[in-house]
Amino acid sequence: MDRAPITAVLGPTNTGKTHLALERMLEHPDGVIGFPLRLLARENYDKLRRALGPDEVALVTGEEKIVPRRARYFSCTVEAMPVDRDAAFVAVDEIQLAADPERGHVFTDRLLRARGTRETMFLGAETARPVLSRLLPHAEHVRRPRLSELAYTGPRKLTRLPPRSAVIAFSVEEVYALAELLRRHRGGTAVVLGALSPRTRNAQVALYQEGQVDYLVATDAIGMGLNLDIDHVAFASLRKFDGEHARELTPPEFAQIAGRAGRALRNGTFGTTADAPPLPPPTIEAIERHAFAPLGALYWRNSDLDFASLEALSASLKRPPPHPALVRGREADDARAFAVLARRPEIAALARGRARLELLWEVCQVPDYRKLTAEAHAALLFALYRHLVGPSGRLPTDWVERHIAELDRTEGDVHDLVARIANVRTWTYVTNREPWVDDARRLQALARAVEDRLSDALHERLTQRFVDRLAATMVRRAREGREVGGALLDDGRVLVEGTFVGRVEGFRFAAEGGGGAEGRVQRAAALKALRGPIGARVEALCADDDGAFALGAGRELSWRGAAVGRLTRAASALRPGVEALESPLLEPAQAKRVAERLAAWARAAIGLELGPLVDLARAELRGPARGLAYQLVQGLGAVRRAEVDALLAALAPDDRQALEGLGVRAGALALYVEGAFAPAAVAWRSALWALHFDRPELAPSLSPPGAPSLPLPRGAPPAFALAAGYWPLGGRAYRLDALEAVAAEAAALARRGPFAPPEAWASRLGAPRAEVSALLLALGYRARGEGAAALFFGKSTKRRRRRRGRAPAPAPAGPAGPTGP
Repeated sequence: MDRAPITAVLGPTNTGKTHLALERMLEHPDGVIGFPLRLLARENYDKLRRALGPDEVALVTGEEKIVPRRARYFSCTVEAMPVDRDAAFVAVDEIQLAADPERGHVFTDRLLRARGTRETMFLGAETARPVLSRLLPHAEHVRRPRLSELAYTGPRKLTRLPPRSAVIAFSVEEVYALAELLRRHRGGTAVVLGALSPRTRNAQVALYQEGQVDYLVATDAIGMGLNLDIDHVAFASLRKFDGEHARELTPPEFAQIAGRAGRALRNGTFGTTADAPPLPPPTIEAIERHAFAPLGALYWRNSDLDFASLEALSASLKRPPPHPALVRGREADDARAFAVLARRPEIAALARGRARLELLWEVCQVPDYRKLTAEAHAALLFALYRHLVGPSGRLPTDWVERHIAELDRTEGDVHDLVARIANVRTWTYVTNREPWVDDARRLQALARAVEDRLSDALHERLTQRFVDRLAATMVRRAREGREVGGALLDDGRVLVEGTFVGRVEGFRFAAEGGGGAEGRVQRAAALKALRGPIGARVEALCADDDGAFALGAGRELSWRGAAVGRLTRAASALRPGVEALESPLLEPAQAKRVAERLAAWARAAIGLELGPLVDLARAELRGPARGLAYQLVQGLGAVRRAEVDALLAALAPDDRQALEGLGVRAGALALYVEGAFAPAAVAWRSALWALHFDRPELAPSLSPPGAPSLPLPRGAPPAFALAAGYWPLGGRAYRLDALEAVAAEAAALARRGPFAPPEAWASRLGAPRAEVSALLLALGYRARGEGAAALFFGKSTKRRRRRRGRAPAPAPAGPAGPTGP
């Protein structure tokens, strides 16, 4: 007969049931309360400890026992509740879990056997009311209404979920995949799985609760009492694997998880996401109204075990339930392990007598945290049991230490660390069985320290993998109304809130994350953080001397090695326009200042490198001289002689003298401006021609500029080579001044008779001797003999005229080369 009143406090999530039970317990001189998760037992132990101090509160779980000598209030897991301890108040949370096929028999046992001397309280869902009435007909039932409302909002894309959302999946792989998507598109997420240690789980929850991330991806592990600031719960799947097969979630299961949305008086919402279909209307209505089909029966297993023999123990575990409201549950891990061990001949030999059978059953209670096969788990249990029935009756200390030490490694990925934590939790449980080990406190501390190190490493890996700290910082700063802090270092590296996010080259930002959502987040952070530093960089560019600027590839202009602007087409090839490269970092006024400074430098550089050509363009000439100057300026310093012979012939002596004073030279092949063949001048001439005639692909193609000869780019018109100061012949281009000098010398030699090309011509033209011979043939000379022994002759005027389209034969000139016009 029950010794004290029993109260069943029933209702949906967010009704304050647990808070009520803790308050009631503290009204009694002592008490015990059992929770479904180690995490919840620890959370409420911490609450009681803060309120009462460390000496009056105990924590008892399978893996942790903190029991001060004067402890009055015990926070426990349901499995670890000390049911043989007399306490004035006893409570069990989430009593509806008595209908769980795997753990239900434990909750049912507490329902039937756990009693307080003054008050007993069972907390749970309203669905348990009918079956509780049948099993505890004298219990008082108290219904607690939910403090806030739940509303269904339908399906939403994962990337459109509101902040403070929890996404629910039912496999580790799916949780990780969803977390990765949220990291890429929303900056990051916390992760909560049943496989995480409480320390890792708490650290991940803290990430979310502190606002470092606005999303949480979890399994149904959050459905049991985790009090989080969740506004919306989104189901990414409607099915779960329950240990035997995949099945649809029941409406009460949906409600238990969806009920995490909203807290206290704040309403919450729920829906679906990812590939999950919409929830069925009856399920939605049931969740919103908190109206579900009642539980039909609870799972039960005999706790009055017979330790007379292995067979008797096995038979007592299979005893049928004593009440119609009770049914036998699925074979639990301990019973499965016992069944495997009982088949071993060694166990039959060792497990003789009540004490050894009770010890065997106690060993079978070691949880299978590793989630291995029954045989693999039983192998570990057999090793434990064999040591415990040995002469010392203890586990060898060095053996336990060795197993723990083997797990003390923090390298590896998330899966490696989860596996090691599962292993070390086994040893944490074992060392908490104090009769099994010598120096239990030291071994417990050793196992906990390893678990803590692994848990911290796992939290770090999860955070590295699923949290973009920069994006999280931006969210937090925006919420707090503060600016994002950034720095632009001298080497171009960009730091935002101390995090390296990319580089600025000139005024263009290259995100470290490249493209995609991560790159967009980094670019957005840089735009906000670099306003001040970019302004200072603009000032530095405008104040820098001309030596800091250069003509880059194509029409680009660079500052200290970084492209910052480009030349634009204008009416005069020698006076191109200039614009700053587009950059979201530059305000329009800043871009204008950059363009003005670049334009000033470009004018100065063109004046310096192409000074004679600029002087020619400005010269006050008349008649044919003016026409020749115009064609030379349009040709950027050179024009084919055949095209201007008529103007040359019409020059007056003083015009010739004026042009010669401006550096104009008349060669056998071309009229050109002297002093514009240095590498920098050639680069400018080719870039300006390609810009003016809209052939950008040609601008960087003469390389190295200023070489005696080089290959002619495919598709390049002769005018391009000539504008750069080169004469095209046979697929190559020869620097005009060098070729003219050779042509003049060849003409002088030809007037004296047959001649062999001098060795110096090959180096002067940057061509092998055989190519020099081919070049002379292309210029119209005749050859007698072959190879090095060949001699060359001049050609007749008639033959020269018949060779129209070829390069004209050299006009008479002195041995010094081309003359003035």
